[in-house]
Amino acid sequence: MPKPTSLPPQMATMTIRLPDEKHHRLRLLAQRNGVSLNKLVDEWASMTLAQFDAETRFLARAARGSARRGLALLDKLDQGLAGRAGRRRTGKKRGNST
Repeated sequence: MPKPTSLPPQMATMTIRLPDEKHHRLRLLAQRNGVSLNKLVDEWASMTLAQFDAETRFLARAARGSARRGLALLDKLDQGLAGRAGRRRTGKKRGNST
């Protein structure tokens, strides 16, 4: 069976209007980061979309979940973190009863 050939991703062109000073500062930032202005904006778009996707997944899960159960899990986490901090202050390790 022949393998399907992978086509290169299609690219779109987007024109945005920015004040000259902001454009200049963005070019300097891109240069400082060693990337093109296009790559800088592409990276920002990727981060923003990842945040949007994470929030969308969180909201979908929250809609299916129970607030009471969620708060109980957070309380359990707080207790675990408080216990860890106490062990760190006293120098005790897990499983060490002395």
